[in-house]
Amino acid sequence: MSDPRPADQPQNEALRTRLETWVNQHNQALLEEVMATWQSVLARFQPDDALLADLREAVPVPVSAVEPAAPLSLEELSDADEVPLRPAGAGDQDLAAALDLLEGATSQSDLLKRLLDALSPLVERSALFILKQGLASLYALRGFEAQAPVKPGAIVPPPDLEALIQGSTRTIRSRGAAYTALLAPISAFEAAEVAIFPLLHKRRVVALVLVDSGLRQTLDHPEQARALVLVAAAMLASLAAGKEEEPRHHPAPEPEPEPHPSAPTQVVPETIDPAPTGDLDPRTRAAAERLARVLVGDVELYFPAKVAQARTNGNLYQQLRDELERSRATFVERFGEPVENRHRIFTNTIIQLLCDGDVSKLGAAPWA
Repeated sequence: MSDPRPADQPQNEALRTRLETWVNQHNQALLEEVMATWQSVLARFQPDDALLADLREAVPVPVSAVEPAAPLSLEELSDADEVPLRPAGAGDQDLAAALDLLEGATSQSDLLKRLLDALSPLVERSALFILKQGLASLYALRGFEAQAPVKPGAIVPPPDLEALIQGSTRTIRSRGAAYTALLAPISAFEAAEVAIFPLLHKRRVVALVLVDSGLRQTLDHPEQARALVLVAAAMLASLAAGKEEEPRHHPAPEPEPEPHPSAPTQVVPETIDPAPTGDLDPRTRAAAERLARVLVGDVELYFPAKVAQARTNGNLYQQLRDELERSRATFVERFGEPVENRHRIFTNTIIQLLCDGDVSKLGAAPWA
């Protein structure tokens, strides 16, 4: 056969490109179908009686045994074969360490991140979703496959998840529409067991915590995970309580004594210079720093995408001007403009928590 003519080469290349595209598309579709089929039949992958008999025959009975060991059932052997296995009592030890981790939270956003870190030793995978205007948005996750693309966008709660948000149910412990909706932006692989817990603040669900068993067949410590969520809810209220504390830098004015008729009237200027930096009362400073962390933490909690983009572009004030101005107004209303101008407690908190300590990332804020 003669070699193809030069004039045929462009046509052959076009045919080859089309064929390769078709093959790649169908290979991907076939791979997804195979993985879905594998996942659906994985639960039926159990040892049969013949295999169990062979295993019992191959394992010798210990010489020191007083009584022969009872034969393992299908369920017991299946559970024993699961990997990785956690040692007995590990749940209690992990729970104690998790509580210590939560106790060190300094802001609401810090608390949420610590919650997922605390759940990591107890569950295979976890994710937290913030609720705003009835929609759920992914905030952070742990344990999911690194290559899984996280799809942006808010999630419309299906009926079973809406019931959890409205308080009709306390938890969701089975796979269904709620689990599918929350898992969709994170991973294509559903776990065998799942739990979804509401995170409450002032009797209102403000976030959802999803945990599942990952590649394992069971969710090892669902009750410990639920306990951590309840502890986090209590700490969320405690951190937010700083907003409700009365400022202590403005003590109630004492009644002035009646002037003596012969004494000259003392003239007090309308404006008094603020106290030097080192003279700020320690309790007042602690309360101001706590409120600043709460206010700034709320900005990071409810606008994580804007904060992340602003950190990259170095224009935090431009991205979050309205939110920052509202938070600063709340701080100034409580502690006064002179305190902030001199001590820059609110401004420094923004730089530390939202700008990674780099003041240039704040941008052209008029009060910076």
